[in-house]
Amino acid sequence: MSTMNLTLLTDLYELTMMQGYFKTQNTETVVFDAFYRRNPSDGGYAIAAGLEQLIDYIKNLHFSSEDIAYLESLGIFDRDFLEYLKDFRFSGDIYAIPEGTVVFPREPLVKIVAPIMEAQLVETAVLNIINHQSLIATKASRVVYAARGDGIMEFGLRRAQGPDAGTYGARAAMIGGCIGTSNVLAGQLFDVPVKGTHAHSWIMSFPDEYTAFKTYADLYPDACCLLVDTYDTLKSGVPNAIRVFREMQQSGIKLKNYGIRLDSGDLAYMSKKARKLLDAAGFEDAYISASSDLDEYLIDSLKVQGAKITSWGVGTNLITSKDCPAFGGVYKLAAVLDKETGEFIPKIKLSENTEKITNPGNKTIYRIYDRQTGKIRADLICIVGETFDTTKDMIIFDPQETWKKTKIHANTYTLRELLVPVFQKGECVYESPSVMDIRANCQRELETLWDETRRFVNPHEVYVDLSDKLYRIKSDLLEKMGMEAIQ
Repeated sequence: MSTMNLTLLTDLYELTMMQGYFKTQNTETVVFDAFYRRNPSDGGYAIAAGLEQLIDYIKNLHFSSEDIAYLESLGIFDRDFLEYLKDFRFSGDIYAIPEGTVVFPREPLVKIVAPIMEAQLVETAVLNIINHQSLIATKASRVVYAARGDGIMEFGLRRAQGPDAGTYGARAAMIGGCIGTSNVLAGQLFDVPVKGTHAHSWIMSFPDEYTAFKTYADLYPDACCLLVDTYDTLKSGVPNAIRVFREMQQSGIKLKNYGIRLDSGDLAYMSKKARKLLDAAGFEDAYISASSDLDEYLIDSLKVQGAKITSWGVGTNLITSKDCPAFGGVYKLAAVLDKETGEFIPKIKLSENTEKITNPGNKTIYRIYDRQTGKIRADLICIVGETFDTTKDMIIFDPQETWKKTKIHANTYTLRELLVPVFQKGECVYESPSVMDIRANCQRELETLWDETRRFVNPHEVYVDLSDKLYRIKSDLLEKMGMEAIQ
């Protein structure tokens, strides 16, 4: 992304619509919301990620001479429009939920307020960047939760859908809670820990397993993790690892950050047997790492079975989010600025599917926390400018099943606005934290979830409600459009 101009990372229809707006002299300022409708993996939440790359994209948004020459070669764009593109820059406002924040369906993760041509152009890239990293960060947070405090290492580069997915997926996995990645490029780009051991080919390239282990230990005495399942895990691999550890100890090396890795077989059974062998030899502090097509469900099952594994290398199922390979974010027009009044006119998209009916207007989001526990009570989507008094009772209700109401008593809750300014009049006003700082914030965010929301099966749904004002606007628009439809 640092070397490639991504301006043409867009769907063709964004450009044909741009030309249409240009030809009809449509310069309206509009509001677009980027949001998603369902949590990944049937979970109870998602993690916002990808904002730093979105910022880079917007900062560098321009049509090069090569871009314009290519568009001209398509034969569908007129010369006056192509001339306009030569000086194109983003001039609008962007608001976003910071990376690492826990988020829920239907609330805007990114809000674009800009002239319609600009807002239309960025749609595809916004979704491409935010969808992918939010998906992988969410998946990683679930895997980390299943490990119950054990370290999760991201090992998925070779199985990712290309270099970008592997590298930015590693970034997102770190945000979601991984302690390190095998991806050295990700380590360099994002200043995150890189970790790894050795492959079976290392063992097989030596005359015997012991010699392979001994050579590796001599090279890396302070980070000696030995892969023990190349030939026979319990009869050969673990005993040879113990022999090497003992020789290291006898030579005066202070053993630290050392252990074994299991990559096949019944991990619960193998880890228990290996633990007994290591402990009997006096290496109680040797760790046992495991890999082999792991995900949150398998890790959770292995923990229930009492597996003696203390760190986990998770690859394919994490970097691809194999059980849920798409985040499903969408980008919808929500309002158009009235130039005479300076007010935003709400716009709504109808659908036969209730969940696809959009929330209109220029909106923001408030998160409602329980004052005593710090846990999330609900999120409230409202119109920009609405204020709420925490010294008064708040009634929230389900916007689809409106009879479901909850009273949040005065002085028992706090509020936090989630959307923050990122660009103002085309200038970036937001500085992205480091990935490790985002990771730390994500861990704090996850602590605001109730355990019932984090469980993997039938998680408790966090309420995402509409303010009274927004609900009335939406209802009025639906009623108006319904009446027009029957006339």
